[in-house]
Amino acid sequence: MNTVSLSIEDLLNDSEYGLDLSLLAGGRGVSHRVSSSRIQKPGLALTGYTDHLHPDRVQVLGNTEISYLRQLHEELATIFVDKFCEYPISCIIVTKGLDPPQFLKDAAEREAIPLLVTPLQSSTFISLITKFLEERLLPTTHIHGVLVDVLGVGLLLLGKSGIGKSECALDLVIRGHRLVADDVVSVKKKMPAALVGQAAEAIQYHIEIRGLGVLNIKNLFGVSSIREKKIIDMVIELVEWDPQHEYDRLGLDDEVYTILDIELPYIKIPVRPGRNLTSIIEVAARNHLLKGMGYHSAREFQEKLMARMEVRPLGDEVE
Repeated sequence: MNTVSLSIEDLLNDSEYGLDLSLLAGGRGVSHRVSSSRIQKPGLALTGYTDHLHPDRVQVLGNTEISYLRQLHEELATIFVDKFCEYPISCIIVTKGLDPPQFLKDAAEREAIPLLVTPLQSSTFISLITKFLEERLLPTTHIHGVLVDVLGVGLLLLGKSGIGKSECALDLVIRGHRLVADDVVSVKKKMPAALVGQAAEAIQYHIEIRGLGVLNIKNLFGVSSIREKKIIDMVIELVEWDPQHEYDRLGLDDEVYTILDIELPYIKIPVRPGRNLTSIIEVAARNHLLKGMGYHSAREFQEKLMARMEVRPLGDEVE
């Protein structure tokens, strides 16, 4: 898992979320990192009470904070601000396009704390930057596999190289299902407990088939054959058939596969000539949907069998 953080320069360069930030002071600190998606309005920290200050969070000053600092005697306000800026604060952002007092600019410049300003209202800006940070700071990992959308179920296909993952994905696309990513799947943990997979930008919409090379699925089959991202609902591992291994014949026990501390339903499918893997994978998706509705085929079969055994125990003869 990658520990994700952003620099203050990343916030300044945003063009997607409309943060509309500009730098007022503390330019030497634009390399500071932000690793928390939570923001803080300092409040009492500007009065000298800093016990609950979280310097690792983005500090947002709105009209209330700036007005408070302006109505204080400058000498006292400077003392409070200097104490506030002694902490390793990632950055300070002033909303509503307000011009902060000069003593705040001086303290930020002296301590190399980036002081930024946005024309947005505090409530609007806090909503936008929270979404920005939550999206960019999600825990991530990269998995060698194939991600497909089968009947709305996000299936992550795993298995060693050359076992047929991409070929299965191509067959599923031909059947009307959708490709999300081939070869390398970028996985992000979306709170509270969902995993979102997508392809790396360089190989998006592409699939590699040995003997044919790299194919562009979007161009070959149209936009309905691809998805940019998909929640991963289930993991299927393709393994080589081992005649010495006893494979699950009933499906009573639900196994799990853990990615980024999230457990996903997991099944292992042995590969051998003559097995139609695409149909098996498609049926696995349908069965997953049934389980989600509370219907478990294997357990129902076992319950019926046990009920019949209780009515007529094994070994009893019919006269």
